Amino acid sequence: MRRITIWLLSTVAALVLLFSYKTSTMGAGGESSAIASGTESAGVSTDSGTTDDSTGSSSSGGSSSGNGTVTGSVAQTRWGPVQVRITVSNGKITDVTAVQVPDNNHRDQEINDYAVPILQQEALDAQSAQIDTVSGATVTSDGYRESLQSAIDAAHLK
Repeated sequence: MRRITIWLLSTVAALVLLFSYKTSTMGAGGESSAIASGTESAGVSTDSGTTDDSTGSSSSGGSSSGNGTVTGSVAQTRWGPVQVRITVSNGKITDVTAVQVPDNNHRDQEINDYAVPILQQEALDAQSAQIDTVSGATVTSDGYRESLQSAIDAAHLK
């Protein structure tokens, strides 16, 4: 009877420890910081200095050859928010900046330090959100594409 009691208590203790273990991928409270300074809402900034900080349906004068900076909406991913800002000149995307990427732990930072420059170059080359997923950064790539597409839509680019 004593052996059964000890076995039962040790099994319960092991299960409690197992289920209370937090892996490094859970993050510390789900918080993340921005890579570049910016807001979390989609907005369009034109050369005249005006900004429309709505939540996704921004306009830059309605032309497809506008100039300015457009911040895409925040894409909430499994590992944290992803947000992209594009710079448009003469209807072409001239720069893409990751405003937010998941950075809750060291592994997130490693992945995004590798993936974000690749995604940026892909977006500049494609001039659209039709870009390849970076191997090992599927979730970030999906969020990047989503935010990039919202910025492209807000800038009224094709």
